[in-house]
Amino acid sequence: MTAGEQPPDPAMVWVPGGTFTMGSDLADYPEEGPPHRVTVDGFWIDPTPVTVVQFARFVTDTGYVTVAERPLDPAQYPNVDRRLLLAGSLVFTPTDKPVDLTDMQQWWRYVPGASWRHPEGPRSDVTGRDDHPVVHVCAEDVEAYAQWAGKQLPTEAEWEFAARGGLDGAPYAWGEEFLPGGKRMANTWVGEFPWHNLKPARRQRTTPVRSFPPNGYGLYDVAGNVWEWTADFYRSNHPATHACCAPPVNPRVDDAEGSYGDQEQGGAHVPRRVLKGGSHLCAENYCRRYRPAARQAQQVESAMSHIGFRCLARPST
Repeated sequence: MTAGEQPPDPAMVWVPGGTFTMGSDLADYPEEGPPHRVTVDGFWIDPTPVTVVQFARFVTDTGYVTVAERPLDPAQYPNVDRRLLLAGSLVFTPTDKPVDLTDMQQWWRYVPGASWRHPEGPRSDVTGRDDHPVVHVCAEDVEAYAQWAGKQLPTEAEWEFAARGGLDGAPYAWGEEFLPGGKRMANTWVGEFPWHNLKPARRQRTTPVRSFPPNGYGLYDVAGNVWEWTADFYRSNHPATHACCAPPVNPRVDDAEGSYGDQEQGGAHVPRRVLKGGSHLCAENYCRRYRPAARQAQQVESAMSHIGFRCLARPST
């Protein structure tokens, strides 16, 4: 790091570099493995996900229009119902009873008019949510914001190292127990997903950043609240690292090849990136991905009501 060098945003937190165990060997989530040692250099990172008010400043300054606010071109989607080509995004809609947890269409709805300005659809707005994480942003949107802010998106390794807060090998960003002393440490689902939510109505979706304690590096919401985009393209597991070799340094996956989804699920032609951190929809009975090692694939052009991001800045060398 250059002497006297400062981050582009004074609110950013310095995370010293180091070597850690990335991933996990949980049988329920094979995409997290194999666990392996990785080294990252130090970097600055936003202490919270980017908030509604921060994203609004970017839009005001640039006139940027998010992907969710743009209608789709019928010529590019000749076999898609024209009603689905309206500008909009996917919004979580709770069910009224237990459902098949393998069928996400039970609780996700494409809502025309849903966007970062209207998180639940055109009749909703972000009044009173200035300090909530911005949602309904896809990969193109977050890259545009990062460029405007003079920052970058973290790689998966950088994000996971920061989220662990110095607790190498601990299952959670705060330690060994999900509810230490019975205390909730993150905005996650309380009850039985996707129909029975025991939280007060005003806290059943996103919550203000800093609503829960920070991790060891002073970072908030690295578990729950919203999933966060990373710069890395998705692979079905981590590349194995042989014991004879030194840990990889600053690994990243820049090649979209190999990130594509299942053709039967409509994802064969859209690259996917890695999301980290889980969201307010993660529950004990579904998607226990409120852990630093957890990861999920997301199509780069897709925005949803539980996906946000935070940025990073790397010092010059």
